[in-house]
Formats: sequence, C-alpha cells, structure tokens
Amino acid sequence: MRVLLTVGICVAALLVLLSAVFIRRRLIMGGGGTIRLQVRVSTMVPGRGWSSGVGQFVGDELRFHRFFSLAFRPKRVLNRRAMTVHSRRSPEGPERMTMGDRWVVLVCRQAGIDLEIAMAGSTVTGFLSWLEAGPPGQPGSVAPRPASTPRPAE
Repeated sequence: MRVLLTVGICVAALLVLLSAVFIRRRLIMGGGGTIRLQVRVSTMVPGRGWSSGVGQFVGDELRFHRFFSLAFRPKRVLNRRAMTVHSRRSPEGPERMTMGDRWVVLVCRQAGIDLEIAMAGSTVTGFLSWLEAGPPGQPGSVAPRPASTPRPAE
C-alpha cells in the first residue's frame, strides 16, 4: 500500500511539473511577437549543444526562453543594436536530427562573441527585417529624406 501511495505522489508531482512548464510556455507565447528557435549553448562537440526554445521580441531585444525550464527570465538576450549576421548555412551532420529540413543556421556576432541561432527558413526573413529595422535617429537607421519644396515655374 505504501509503495502505491509513493508512486501516486511521484506521478502527481511529475504531472504538476509538466503542467507548470507548458503553462509557462503559453504565458510567454501569449504576449505575441514570438518565434520558435534554437540557440547553440555549447560548442564542445561539433553539431551538438543546441537548446530549443521560444524567442520573444521586446523592443530592441530578442529574449530566448528555453522550452523545458521553469524560469521566467530569458536564458539569453540578443540586442538588435549590437548584433550582426555574418553567415547562414543549412544544418549539418547531427544538427539535421534536431532541426527540420527547412531550418537555417545563422552565425551572428554580438559584442565580439560568435553565436549560432537556428530557425525555420520562413522565419529568417522576418528576423532579418527586425534586425535591420529601427526607429529613426538610432544608429544604423537611415535618416529621413528632407521634404522637397516645389520649384517655382519659369
């Protein structure tokens, strides 16, 4: 009887934990402006070290939240002003098992540190547009054209 009670408590605790993870993910994604992506957190073994999660666009930041975590704070914060994309490639070797066929790996640099992020090919265009866009007057943005005045008729 005691074993059955212990197993029941363990199963209930596991269900509560899984529910908390999925509720957290829903709360993060519920605010809108989110994409599914993977960030390479370790480069010790080639093709490995990827972490799946949700990217949340907040102003000039892309906040990366891991899928299987209880933390509401992002694991990584990518700043649009400090980040550049150096290259793009298709997943290679073991990466193909964790990513879809149409995923793209972007090699980025932020504050002198190389970072690899992967996302669906259909998401890359939107991400690059967000990266290049910015409010007027900020570094990297294009200054507005002066208003043209009509020429007097001759």
